[in-house]
Amino acid sequence: MCTQTARATYSTILSLAVLAGVAACGGEAVPVPEVESEGTLVERAREIHDRVITLDTHDDINPNNFTPEQNYSMDLPNQVTLPKMEAGGLDVAWFIVYVGQGELTRAGFADANAQAIEKFDAIHRLTEELAPDRIELALTSADVRRIAASGKKVAMIGIENAYQVGDDLDNIRDFAERGGRYMSLAHNGHSQFSDSNTGERDDVWLHNGLSDLGRQAIAEMNKWGIMIDISHPSKPAIMEMFELTRAPIIASHSAARAKYDHSRNLDDEQLLALKQNGGVVQTVAFRSYLDGDKHRAWQEASNAVLASVAAEMGFEMADGFAAIRAMDDAEREAYMEGLAEVRAAAEPRLAAQVEADPVDVADFVDHIDYLVELIGLEHVGISSDFDGGGGVTGWDDASETFNVTLELVRRGYTEDEIGMLWSGNLLRVLDEVQQVAAEIQAEG
Repeated sequence: MCTQTARATYSTILSLAVLAGVAACGGEAVPVPEVESEGTLVERAREIHDRVITLDTHDDINPNNFTPEQNYSMDLPNQVTLPKMEAGGLDVAWFIVYVGQGELTRAGFADANAQAIEKFDAIHRLTEELAPDRIELALTSADVRRIAASGKKVAMIGIENAYQVGDDLDNIRDFAERGGRYMSLAHNGHSQFSDSNTGERDDVWLHNGLSDLGRQAIAEMNKWGIMIDISHPSKPAIMEMFELTRAPIIASHSAARAKYDHSRNLDDEQLLALKQNGGVVQTVAFRSYLDGDKHRAWQEASNAVLASVAAEMGFEMADGFAAIRAMDDAEREAYMEGLAEVRAAAEPRLAAQVEADPVDVADFVDHIDYLVELIGLEHVGISSDFDGGGGVTGWDDASETFNVTLELVRRGYTEDEIGMLWSGNLLRVLDEVQQVAAEIQAEG
C-alpha cells in the first residue's frame, strides 16, 4: 500500500502523473488518473460542502445586533449573519461571550459578569425569539446534527476570557447552564486565573502560569462539561492545564507557531501535548497570525489607499487593531460600519494600485496542512475569528465559506477528512468532555 509522508496539491499530483505516464508505488504500476477539469472539481467540492457539517468555533458578537430592530436575520455589514451563513453554507457558528480584561477587583468582576450575561441573553434572544425558524441553540453534538439535518443553522456559545467569572467559581456552572461550551482562562492581559500570552511582549507575569483559582477553575470546567480553550493563555499556563485536566482541551482559534512566530500561535511542543491529550486545534483564519510579514506588506500598501479615500470621505481611521479593540461595543460597531463604506469606495483603487499579495485561503490551508502533518488530522479543525479581526482573502465573511472546502479538495483531502476538519473532530472532543463531566458528577 502506498502512503504519503506529505500532502501534495491535487494539481501537482496530476501534473506528475501526466509527465510520468504512470505512478509507481513500491514497484507496482498504477494507472494514470483521469485529469479532472476545473468545473468538475468545483462541482465535486460543492457536493462535499453541502454534505458535511461546517462549523466555525469563533465568531464575536455585539448585543446591539440582537434586537428586534437590528439582528442577524438581516443582512448587516458583520462578517457573520444568517443571510451570509446561508449563502456560504456555514452550518454552525460559535457565538462568543467575550469581555475584555479589566481590573482585578470586585467592581471589575461585577461589571464584566453583567456584560457576559447580556451576551448570553442576546444569543438566546436570537435563537428563541428573533429567528427560531432559521437558527437554534445546540448544547451537544447530537443537537448539532439534529438541527443541521432540519435545515436550520446552529448556534453554539463559547466564552472568551474567564475574567467575567470573577472570583465565584459557581459562575462556571451558571455559564454552562446558559449554554457555554468552552472557555479560555485569559485573554489579552493577565486574569485572576491565568497569565496571558501577551506577557511575552514585556516579560511581565502575574502568576507564572495558573493561579490557585485557575487550578480550581480547571476542575470546575471538567465537572460541568465546558471545554478548556488554550488560545490566549501563556505557554506555562497551557502546559499546566494539560497536566491538570481530566478531559481533552481545545484551542478555539490558533495557528501554527512554526509557520509564523506569533505568541497567539501554538508551538510544536504545545501541539504535541494537545495530541497526547486528545484535543483539537481550530486553525484560525487571522491574517497576522498566518503570515504577519506578508500581511504587513499588503496592509501598508492598502492603508495608504484607504487613508486617502477616508480623508476624502471625512472618516478618521483607527490607529491599529488595538485601538479598535479598546472601543466600546457601540463605538466599534459604528467604526466598522464606516470602515466598510470606506473600503467599498476604495475597492477600485485598491485593485489598481496595491501590488502586494494579501494573506489568502491558500495561506490558511498551509497552516492546516502543517498541523495535520505534525499531530494528525483528527486533532485539527477550522475557525475564523470573524467580527473579531479574523478573515482572509477568499474567506472574509461567512458567505465565502465554500472557498475553504474548495481549497481542501484541491489539495487532495477526502470528503471524510474534510468532514472531520470542519466539525467531526471538535464534536468528538465535546462528546468526550461531556462524558468526563458525567463521570465526575456521578462520583459526587
